[in-house]
Amino acid sequence: MRAIVTGAAGFVGSSLSEAVLDRGGSVVGVDCFTDYYARAIKERNLGRLRDESRFRLVEDNILNVDWAPLLAETDVVFHQAAQAGVRASWGAEFRNYTDWNVLGTQRLLEAIKALPVADRPRVVYASSSSVYGERTNFPFFESDRPAPISPYGVTKLAAEHLAVLYAHNFGVETVSLRYFTVYGPRQRPDMAFHKFLRAIIQGEELPIYGDGLQTRDFTYVSDAISANFAAAENGRPGGVYNIGGGSQVTVNHTLEVLAKVSNRPVKINRMEKQHGDVTHTAAATTLANEELAWKPQVSLEEGLSRELPYVEELIAAGL
Repeated sequence: MRAIVTGAAGFVGSSLSEAVLDRGGSVVGVDCFTDYYARAIKERNLGRLRDESRFRLVEDNILNVDWAPLLAETDVVFHQAAQAGVRASWGAEFRNYTDWNVLGTQRLLEAIKALPVADRPRVVYASSSSVYGERTNFPFFESDRPAPISPYGVTKLAAEHLAVLYAHNFGVETVSLRYFTVYGPRQRPDMAFHKFLRAIIQGEELPIYGDGLQTRDFTYVSDAISANFAAAENGRPGGVYNIGGGSQVTVNHTLEVLAKVSNRPVKINRMEKQHGDVTHTAAATTLANEELAWKPQVSLEEGLSRELPYVEELIAAGL
């Protein structure tokens, strides 16, 4: 497999790049190292990759990349790059979300469309469960009407729609994966499990927004990676698939699991619910099971026990 991975220095992107190499493939990674979180953490993500002869990093914004030479000998593009964060997507920063999440995706799809049909790589696009918004029916099915309640969710849905449009109108083979809260080693420092584990290790209070009865469907990173490979091999062009961990868990229950895997007390600081945060998420993964031959493999307890030492290592490194 000859792959391009956008967002290659990030959480899922770096993990996915290593997985491609482990399968005997090669990777051109693209990343512009935005300042959303510390570059030192992203460089740490790239530690192994920079030593691999089958990995090449292109440090550039996806808006500015000259895609043609990169796409010339590529089988699949794993499009992970995006401006992340629900809460940060309000206000003045929204321009970054429209530029990188929507316009950047459109330019990539245009570059692929310009290639002869036989030379076009497949695109696996990292969408998000945030496209569903606030719902009362569970679990969420791909056929449900999306109704995002954050600017971030709006831009992820817009890019997903672009992927579907280019598949249906121009024959660009795109497959979109709606991730449900991916976690594990290298998880971004602004994400809940990373913040929770860091607080527990350092004996600090955990910031919990709302009453803790809100639920999430958590997906371990290796399951997200296997879904990308399944989409590259089996996904229906223009298809959209939920990728979830297989269980709907309350935040309060998650705190109990965190206390168990860390063997430390959990101190909680209750805070008001944030604008744009949905109350519940739950993935129906029947379509992914049937069409991608994919199922999640890692339980929440097992996944958190794997993320714990990673956060401990970051703290020890002063990151």
